[in-house]
Amino acid sequence: MSWLAGRCSDPLEILASYPREQVDRLLRIPNKRLHRDVAAIAELAKPSSLFVHTGSPEDREYVRRRALERREELPSKFPKHTVHFDGPRDLARDKANTRILVAGGREIPLVNTLDRDAGLREVAELLKGIMEGREMLVAFYLYGPSGSPSTLYGVQITDSAYVMHSEDILYRNGYSVFAERGEGFEYMLFVHATGALDENGWCRDVEKRRVYIDPEGNATYSVNTQYAGNTVGMKKLALRLAVYKGFREGWLAEHMFIVGVKGPGGRVSYFTGAFPAGCGKTATTMIADTVVGDDLALVRDFEGEARAVNPEVGMFGIIDDVNPEDDPEIYRVLTDPEAEVIFSNVLLTEEGDVWWRGKPGEPRKGLNYAGPWWPGKLDEQGKEVPPSHPNARFTVSVRHLAKLDPRIDDPLGVPVSAFVFGGRDSTAWPPVEEAFDWDHGIATKGAALESERTAAVIGRVGEVEFNPFAILDFLSISPGAFAELHFRFARRLERVPKVFGVNYFLRGRDGGYLAEKRDKRVWLKWMELRVHGDADAVETPTGRIPVYEDLRELFDRELGKEFSERLYEEMFAVRVPQQLKKLERVLAIYERMPDSPPLLLAILKEQGRRLKEFRAVRGDWVSPFKLDRR
Repeated sequence: MSWLAGRCSDPLEILASYPREQVDRLLRIPNKRLHRDVAAIAELAKPSSLFVHTGSPEDREYVRRRALERREELPSKFPKHTVHFDGPRDLARDKANTRILVAGGREIPLVNTLDRDAGLREVAELLKGIMEGREMLVAFYLYGPSGSPSTLYGVQITDSAYVMHSEDILYRNGYSVFAERGEGFEYMLFVHATGALDENGWCRDVEKRRVYIDPEGNATYSVNTQYAGNTVGMKKLALRLAVYKGFREGWLAEHMFIVGVKGPGGRVSYFTGAFPAGCGKTATTMIADTVVGDDLALVRDFEGEARAVNPEVGMFGIIDDVNPEDDPEIYRVLTDPEAEVIFSNVLLTEEGDVWWRGKPGEPRKGLNYAGPWWPGKLDEQGKEVPPSHPNARFTVSVRHLAKLDPRIDDPLGVPVSAFVFGGRDSTAWPPVEEAFDWDHGIATKGAALESERTAAVIGRVGEVEFNPFAILDFLSISPGAFAELHFRFARRLERVPKVFGVNYFLRGRDGGYLAEKRDKRVWLKWMELRVHGDADAVETPTGRIPVYEDLRELFDRELGKEFSERLYEEMFAVRVPQQLKKLERVLAIYERMPDSPPLLLAILKEQGRRLKEFRAVRGDWVSPFKLDRR
């Protein structure tokens, strides 16, 4: 039960002051906890009006119209395209003020925690009267396909039409399901309040920005922020609650895409993949043959098989550098006048055009995340203000994708053949590598993931940071416990997926990137062949890499591109000192965690031993041509 439910003794009395039609919509869901939750927020935040979203086309249009009327979104030259600005101080997830509420403030390794009672008291104070003069919107969403045993359920309460408009695009409406399920129905609760706004319509009190996740109450609270990563409850806030629930019940809530890769004879193999922000996750999704989802996956065991569902039906992706040459599918969707799109923190020109870095043409005078913009504009420090922010985003339905997989709504999801982990690593990891087995892959690819920081998170861009499973910012349990859950999950499977590591950012001796963006397709195709035993591999101390002849054939067939022996050698050479340095960094982190699984530590140490023995015989830099084919 949420903390709010105990704060409201007579919800009908509190709700009586709001329009009867809206209250009746709420009461058509026969769930007393829900009534108390909504009434408790209304009593605390004191909105002047109430809107309950039924999911009808009329209600969807109402939400979209209110976002424009409130200027939370601005129109562009295409009626279905709108633009949202968060303001220069509210442009990314706020790690410092995002906390997991736990009893007694118990510490969780690498997870930002806060005493639950103290956090809820602070939330109550911040919410007092925060919606005065505003409309409180309530909506119901499915976190997965309708009728799926994997699906979770969410209730969003917010005073932001932009937040609800985003969720209308990203998720399936669940009002009718809530009405059918009635009492005793478990749901996640998301409470958001924008807070005071300045003359630009941006959050004024960002120093009081708080994003608190309460796993015990199955609820989240965010205040004094507009950025979708902090406010759209069904997105990464729900992921934290799902991680906690999955840990207790033995299934996986992942920060992963789900794609289909076609192999010989027209077969389709499904992969899930975890990449930190800005590391090629969306690009990989779009270059695959079919798309189930680009960001999140719920993975459960069904009759000994890992099956994944996408809890979403939309994409909230980074738009920076999306261009027609490298990203033709997503570019087509974003420039389609008939696709409903919310652009955030891009440039909106005076002519009503939307521009971002990577879009053909030059930026022209208009509005952006920092206010009026013109070519050559400088900030207070004398630095040039970019026309579009590096963390500019798009929100759009996956239904517009030509590559949408027909099983997007399958209640049982799709069978997972492989887990793929990728980050930014300029020195050590090869472009693609297969783990020796599930446990080895979880330990050395997933749990050991590191990446260069991007603009999606507040902090210094370019720093290399530890990001296990590409989910560190969204964990409500420790990384050690999350790794242990993966080991435990596979023990129940009769068909265990393969595990691969990929790295699109390896640099050569001249300092330049060795791989092109479109090369991702070749790495996917090789992994598909390996899943079915249709390609050989070269064994190294850290895993199995492709045979040159196989890649040469794949590059020719898939890309019409020549792949030289010299490039192969530089891409797939075993860089022993760099591998050891990376391994030692990761091992040191887990050795400091009291709940790191002994199996994880043993696998990491064993890989270190192999690398040192390998170096003693072969040296620091070893050509793949000198290794045996296995």
